[in-house]
Amino acid sequence: MRSGSETASTPTSTVSDPHLSMIRRVHPRTPNGCEECLLLGTEWVHLRLCLTCGHVGCCDSSPLRHARAHAHAAGHPIVRSFEPGESWRWCYVDEQYV
Repeated sequence: MRSGSETASTPTSTVSDPHLSMIRRVHPRTPNGCEECLLLGTEWVHLRLCLTCGHVGCCDSSPLRHARAHAHAAGHPIVRSFEPGESWRWCYVDEQYV
């Protein structure tokens, strides 16, 4: 149920973030898409993988922004892009690439 297009940009950062210690070895819980959007039957633009628990959520460009909601509700601040060819990470607490 994907909509939109993908870009293969890979932002980088040399910032040391205190939340990096929360990163774990994870497996995507819903590798086929945003966990909540799949349940609701809604569309997403891009996907983000929680690096603490493996939750797959939709990005801030998506209508429901499930990745950000999960980060704040669960206290899991670091995500990685779950798009092909992208490997950047983002901290929702500090609003920066890590």
